[in-house]
Amino acid sequence: MRDFAIIKELPQAALARWASIFFSLSVLTFLVSIAASQLCLTLASLLYFAYLLYTKPTPVIRFPPVKLPLALFCVWTVISLCFAEFPAAGGFTIRKLTLFLILLLTVNLISSARHLLFLFKALFIEAAVAGAVGAVQFVRQYQAVRVQHPHKIYLYMTVTRIVGFQGHWMNFGGQQMMMFAALTAFLLLAAKWRPVAPAASESGEQSKSRTRLWWIALVVVTLSILLNLTRGVWLGCFFAAVYLIARWRARWLWAFPVLIALTLVVGPRMLQRREESVLHPSRDTSLTERFEMWGVGWRMIKKHPLVGVGPENIPGLYDFYLPPGKVAILGYHDHLHDNFIQLAAERGLPCLAAWLWLMGAFLVYCVRVRRKLSRLKWVADAGIAMWLALMIEGVFEFNFGSSPVLMVFLFLISAPLVAEIVERPVSTTQLE
Repeated sequence: MRDFAIIKELPQAALARWASIFFSLSVLTFLVSIAASQLCLTLASLLYFAYLLYTKPTPVIRFPPVKLPLALFCVWTVISLCFAEFPAAGGFTIRKLTLFLILLLTVNLISSARHLLFLFKALFIEAAVAGAVGAVQFVRQYQAVRVQHPHKIYLYMTVTRIVGFQGHWMNFGGQQMMMFAALTAFLLLAAKWRPVAPAASESGEQSKSRTRLWWIALVVVTLSILLNLTRGVWLGCFFAAVYLIARWRARWLWAFPVLIALTLVVGPRMLQRREESVLHPSRDTSLTERFEMWGVGWRMIKKHPLVGVGPENIPGLYDFYLPPGKVAILGYHDHLHDNFIQLAAERGLPCLAAWLWLMGAFLVYCVRVRRKLSRLKWVADAGIAMWLALMIEGVFEFNFGSSPVLMVFLFLISAPLVAEIVERPVSTTQLE
């Protein structure tokens, strides 16, 4: 019943209150339906801007300290589209820039620590449910493949992976990776910074029971990540876990190489083959395909260093940037499976520089906010761990270009500033 008190803590102005409600609904559908989430995000944005125009509040708005690099990134994306071979193809990328409104809405419409914690816990539960759905999908896919292709189980399981509630396994894996980082931060670090005395309305046994449920949720999310069979996601989770373990109990870092060795020796054969494929790229077409894509990207960058070939223009121009006489490896060529190469090839080196500045600014302000927080310090740690996971996985996947992944990232990376606002008086909060 305590969570219903959140309603009383929402903004008092009607337009702002409804904007907060629709934004909360958008967050709550991140992992379930991209269409529903973006519809709620649109309604929240319209209501919030109507509130700003109608009431002219003071201060007007809060925003994470990333305005300049974000503006440069957006402007250069538009400029690159103007010089593209096929400008019409980039319309979707331009519309996707509106997702950055999540940064604005998060820090202005989440009204209290209780509100923020409610959204986090709801996402944790949804991630566990999505993970359970993914596990069921894996079992069904495995049974079907074992009957239809008994001698090629590994091949078919890696090309028909689990998707949870998402339309593609990369979106599902990317979202679960970030929820893994946030849930691990919550479990390991929230208790470290919360007051020692339990809440008056909750007994010690109730608290332990709830903690056990969150650990079960983490196990389900972790299992779904393993069954997703996406190596970049595994690597991102590894670095996120290393950071969080170092913050929690650094002496336990020795366990990571032991766990990896155990999975290589006694783990399920499918997981072993997936890990071993990294050491033998010539045996894995997905890795050789990536090498080809990155070569194409480098040639695009050399020819168009300032504005790239244009947003969403890579599929139509891919074959023209292959070496003479070379035929493209059969596979997915709509993007280059690397955030850095993709942005430079698609939008030019200045846009890549703006993006690197933006991502660096995100990390810097999370670190700075972390130093100021007390009981919500884990929120900043979750943001840092999730940032690490996204950047590491982004070496092997264009995850920044995935709307379902980007929406979760923008919410989690702006949550530390919300934590600072609700912990400290508004008049003393450092804003850009």
